[in-house]
Amino acid sequence: MSLINNSDASISFHAIGEIHTPFREAAGTPIQTVYGQDIQGSIVLKESYAAALDDIEGFERLWLIYWMDRVAGFKPKVVPYRDTQEHGLFATRSPGRPNPIGMSIVRLLRREGSTLYILDIDMLDGTKLLDIKPYIPEFDSHPVSRAGWFDKPGVDRRTADTRFHEK
Repeated sequence: MSLINNSDASISFHAIGEIHTPFREAAGTPIQTVYGQDIQGSIVLKESYAAALDDIEGFERLWLIYWMDRVAGFKPKVVPYRDTQEHGLFATRSPGRPNPIGMSIVRLLRREGSTLYILDIDMLDGTKLLDIKPYIPEFDSHPVSRAGWFDKPGVDRRTADTRFHEK
């Protein structure tokens, strides 16, 4: 039996659509959807994916998986928006990831063809969408969970500054 080492294999993604929001730059953008509550945006899917949206109207919330194309490079240690202390990147939700993949839970207002109108925005305008998954409370909600350093955050910051984005 032969083992193939795929650890250095490249992975390619393609955008299925684009997210439109009122936020043109990182500074002032909510750092999580809970802080972007009731801010409206839209997702325009490529027309070839419109049929994949069938039955989505029954879901109140959606997971969006997207590419954070305007984030500065990876740093193994960061001071996250909600703290004053440095932490390992993977113990934070800071955007400077090795692969700048973002995920957010948004509320679905309505669908019109290949366009979704959404609320609770925390991403920049023009962000490329990679995938959509329905939020299912039975699987996705674990309210009684430990949250590491975040159980006692050092700062009550709700919007981004420029620390993780290209200047």
